[in-house]
Amino acid sequence: MRAQSENGEGPVAIGLQGLLQTLTGAASPRLRPDAADRSPALRSCPKDAQPPAAGTGERRKGPGSPGLRRRASDHLKLLKRFWFSASGFWHPPKAGAARALTALLLAIAMLQLLVQYSLNVWNRGFFDAIGRRDGVVLLEQTMLFVPLAAGSVTLAVAAVWGRMTMQRCWRAWLSEYVLQLWMTEDRWKRLQFVEGEHENPEFRIAEDVRIATDAPVDLALGFLASLLTALTFIHVLWTVGGSMTFDIDGISLVIPGYLVVGALAYSFAINGGILLIGRELTAVVESKNRTEARFRAATGRLRESAEGPAAVTSDFGVQRRCILDAVHQVISAWRALCNQLMRVTIVSNANTLLAPVVGLALAAPQYLAGGLSLGELAQASAAFVLVSGAFNWVCDNYPRLADWSSSAHRVAHLLLSLDQVDRDRGKPVATAGPKNHPQTDAPQRERSSMSDIARGIPAIDGTRSLR
Repeated sequence: MRAQSENGEGPVAIGLQGLLQTLTGAASPRLRPDAADRSPALRSCPKDAQPPAAGTGERRKGPGSPGLRRRASDHLKLLKRFWFSASGFWHPPKAGAARALTALLLAIAMLQLLVQYSLNVWNRGFFDAIGRRDGVVLLEQTMLFVPLAAGSVTLAVAAVWGRMTMQRCWRAWLSEYVLQLWMTEDRWKRLQFVEGEHENPEFRIAEDVRIATDAPVDLALGFLASLLTALTFIHVLWTVGGSMTFDIDGISLVIPGYLVVGALAYSFAINGGILLIGRELTAVVESKNRTEARFRAATGRLRESAEGPAAVTSDFGVQRRCILDAVHQVISAWRALCNQLMRVTIVSNANTLLAPVVGLALAAPQYLAGGLSLGELAQASAAFVLVSGAFNWVCDNYPRLADWSSSAHRVAHLLLSLDQVDRDRGKPVATAGPKNHPQTDAPQRERSSMSDIARGIPAIDGTRSLR
């Protein structure tokens, strides 16, 4: 292994430079997945085994460069195409089980909120007993904690069962749908003649469908819990915290519900920071998934050639170079992903440390002035953490959102390409799915809507269209 880079820099210097670029957001050729040597051997690789073209991985300079700054409308169209197919899980004849699971998860979320609110009230009584040095009440509060804790654990276990059952059933349904769409009427053969982002369809069905159905369940339940928590504990903050009066040059300034205002301002700052720092994370995750898929395709092609006639193995040297180039692209993409996650972690970890401290600091003046008891101080601080955590849902789930968006886009591109196969043959779009899918018997106007969605959507690398 070389101890220095080609320009003479040592590993320590390279590491420091990479850390500085991570913190500042500066672009560097070292972090670009498209910075590999575009050798003649690489250009001779099969399309599905080639690394992504320039502009598909990291920040590109110049107003006209494609890749990371794709239009938001294209993302919405891709998500619309994905949801058009994936939502069939909630339609007959599978609707009964799917809707029952959904109702169960909603009921569990409501019960968890009730237990969380009870624990917040218990927090106040417990610390008030400590402040009064009341041993009898303290013992009562300790005994009350036992059923609350047991209920919380029971509901958490039930939530895990319901969530994973929903994910498993939804994945099974969508996998069957996409597989039938891909494998029937020779679409799997005709797909190679259609332009678009649809390489490695087997990986998209096996892996991207899994992520695209796992993440929405977690994210939706988390968002619902955050919304209910915010609505509930904003009332607690408003009631317990009261108003704060500031005297400025003889003028009294009253801020009603100042703890709520503080929680909103703090959450706005954290979410703004995470959206600014991690704005490129989705594109980097897409680049990583794409390079991983192409690496698997390159190694699979070599295995297939070894199992075929001897004449097929004559291009072993070219295939070997393709695999090595694909490995280089995978490592570069992971380095770029590390760069993005480090930046996001700065904000998320800072939020974890700051939220309870900021809550105590905001409530402390009221406590020192005698407006709050020790129990109310503890209750207000805990409620502040819950409210800020609810409003910081984007901050906490941003990497997961980026991962889901990437996989949903890849599944949508495959579905759009299969739609294009049917259009090229003069057939109605998406009529070969499972018989329990709503669009199988959908009116022609719904099928035509897929044609409208497909028009003008570029491939992930921004270089081709399904037009």
